[in-house]
Amino acid sequence: MGRDPQVVVVTGASGGIGRATARAFGARGAKVALLARGEKGLEGAAQEVRAAGGTALPLTVDTSRFEDLQGAVRRIEEELGPIDVWVNVAFTSVFAPFTQVRPEEFKRVTEVTYLGYVHGTRAALDVMLPRDRGTIVQVGSALAYRGIPLQSAYCGAKHAIQGFHDSLRCELLHDKSNVRVTMVQMPAVNTPQFSWVLSRLPRQAQPVPPIYQPEVAAKAVLYAADHPKRREYWVGGTTAATLIADKFAPGLLDRYLARTGYGSQQTGRPHDPDQPANLWEPADSDDGRDFGAHGIFDDTSTRRSYQLWASQHHGLLGAAAVVAAAAAGALATRAARG
Repeated sequence: MGRDPQVVVVTGASGGIGRATARAFGARGAKVALLARGEKGLEGAAQEVRAAGGTALPLTVDTSRFEDLQGAVRRIEEELGPIDVWVNVAFTSVFAPFTQVRPEEFKRVTEVTYLGYVHGTRAALDVMLPRDRGTIVQVGSALAYRGIPLQSAYCGAKHAIQGFHDSLRCELLHDKSNVRVTMVQMPAVNTPQFSWVLSRLPRQAQPVPPIYQPEVAAKAVLYAADHPKRREYWVGGTTAATLIADKFAPGLLDRYLARTGYGSQQTGRPHDPDQPANLWEPADSDDGRDFGAHGIFDDTSTRRSYQLWASQHHGLLGAAAVVAAAAAGALATRAARG
C-alpha cells in the first residue's frame, strides 16, 4: 500500500519562499494548506500547487492573530487530515534607519515576523504533541545571527525567532518528544518583498548580492522537513561566511557593514513613491495583484547553491575526505619505500 500524502502547512504562502515551498511540496503530491493575507497571491499559489500535482487549501490568515491560526488548524485537519509538516515563513518589514521607523511600525513587524512564528508553532504543537509526531520548520535568515543596517525591526524579529527556536528545541529534547523542530538560515533571496515592503530609502531596495532564487530556498526547506533532527541548516556560501565572521570578528563586521550596508541594499534606481506597502494590508488583496514567487531581480539571481549541496551531503564529503587522505597516505608510504 502507498503512503498517504503528507499534509503540509505553509505560512506566507502567497509569494517568495513560502510560495516556492508550497509549490515544491505540491510536486510531491502533498496536501498543502496555504496561509497568507492576500487573496490574489493565495489564489495564484493554490493554482500552482494543483498544477504541480498537489492538493491546495488556501486560507486567508493574519499570523499575528493566534485565533486566526487556531481556526485554520481546525479547518486543515477537518478537510485535509492530521498535519505532518508546518513551515513558518510569513513576515513583513520596514526598510529604513531605526530612527525613521515609527514605534507602531516596529511593533507590527515584531507581531507578524516574530509572534507569527510563535503563534504558528503553538498552533502546530497543540495538535502534534498529543500524537507525538510532526515537524516544524522555521525559515530563518543569516540575519537571525547578524544584524545589518536599515533592517532593525526585521533583524530583531529574526534574532528573537532564533532564541525561541533554541529554547523550544531544548524542551522537546527534554521531553523525549518525537515532534521535531529545525531552522533554515537563508541568504539573500529574490522575493517580491523588495516591491511591497514599506521603504523609506531614497533608492529601490534590493537583497545584498549574491542573490538566490526562491526555489533554492524551497529545496532547503523540503530537505530540512525530511531531515529535521539537525538543529539548523545554512543555505548559501554567503550565509556560512556571514555567520562564521560574526562569531569570530563581530566588531570588524560592524565596521564593514557600516561602510557597505547602505549601498549594498539599494539599486541605482530611485525609490518609487507609489510602491505598495504590505505592513498593514496585503499588497496582493482584491484591488492589488499577484506578485508571484519571484521578485524583480531574476537577471542577477542564481538557482544553485554548492554550499547547500555540501551541507546536505556532509557525510558523503566526509567519507570522500577520509578516502582521499588514506589514498594520499598510501602514496606517500609507497614513495618513501621507493
